[in-house]
Amino acid sequence: MLSVQNIVKQYVAHRALDDVSLEVQKGKIFGLLGPNGAGKTSLIRIITQITAPDSGQVLLKGERLNTSHIGNIGYLPEERGLYKKMQIGEQILYLSKLKGLNTAEATRRIRFWFEKLDMVNWWDKKVEDLSKGMQQKVQFVATVLHSPELVILDEPFSGFDPVNADLIKNEILELNEQGTTFIFSTHRMESVEELCDDIALIHRSKKVLDGSVEAIRDRYKSNTYAVSYSGAFDQALASGIFEVLQTEPARSATTMNIKISEGRTANDVLALLLNHVQVYSLNEVVPSMNEIFIEHVRKTDQES
Repeated sequence: MLSVQNIVKQYVAHRALDDVSLEVQKGKIFGLLGPNGAGKTSLIRIITQITAPDSGQVLLKGERLNTSHIGNIGYLPEERGLYKKMQIGEQILYLSKLKGLNTAEATRRIRFWFEKLDMVNWWDKKVEDLSKGMQQKVQFVATVLHSPELVILDEPFSGFDPVNADLIKNEILELNEQGTTFIFSTHRMESVEELCDDIALIHRSKKVLDGSVEAIRDRYKSNTYAVSYSGAFDQALASGIFEVLQTEPARSATTMNIKISEGRTANDVLALLLNHVQVYSLNEVVPSMNEIFIEHVRKTDQES
C-alpha cells in the first residue's frame, strides 16, 4: 500500500528524518512508534503531502505520491483542527466535500456514522460545546467518512474515556476487516499489542527497528519462564538446567522466575520439578512491546 524510500527531511540545523525507509502492507495496521521528537510527525506530514521531503520518495500503491492521492488518505492529526463556532453537521459536510463527496452522499454517510457512534443529536451542536473526547469522535468521523484506503491516526485515543476508546478501537478493527489500511502513531504500547500487525520504531530521526509485532516479540525472548508450584524445592538441584532469577512465596503457591540454560528445554525443567514439587503452571515470559520499546531506545542511546 505504502512504500517510504530513503526519506530525508532537514529543518535548518535539525535533521528530522535521516534516510528512513519502511513498507506498509495493504490491509494491515502499522504502528509508527518513537519517543517525542523522534521524527514520526515529520514523516506523517510528508505522507499526507503537508510538507515535502528533501530527498527520497513515497509511493502509494506503486505510484509516486501526488495530489490525486489525497482522496485515498484519511488523516486524524494529534493537534485537532475543528472550527469551534461551526455546527458539527455542516462542518463534516464541508470537509467531506473537500474529499470529493457530493452533498447527498456525504449527508447519507454522516447520518450513518452519527447513528453508529451515538451522535444522532449532534448535527446542530457546535464544537466548542463538546468535551475533548466528543470532539475526537467528530474528527474520527471526518477522517473516515470518504472511505479512504489508507487512514493515518496520530494518537487517536487521546482524550477518550475507556468506553469511547474501546468504541473507536472496535471501529478501527471493523474498517480494517473491510480492507482499510491503517498507520497508527501512538505512545500507548498496549494499543500496539492489541491492534498492530507490524511496527517501525523511529528514534533520533532514524528507523532503528521494524517488523511484525509477533516476530519482534519472539526476537526479544530470553528463554525465561514463570513457574507456579507448591512444596519445598532446593534451588541447588537446578544447576545446569536453569537459573533462578526471582522467587515469590505465597500462601497457596510459590512463583519462581527462571532462565533455562542453553541446550535445555522446558521439558527438562518439568522433569526435574515434578520429582520434588507439585507444578501448577509453567509459562514462557514474553516481553511486552513497552519493554521492547524502552530497551531498544536505551540501547540506541548508549550506542550513539
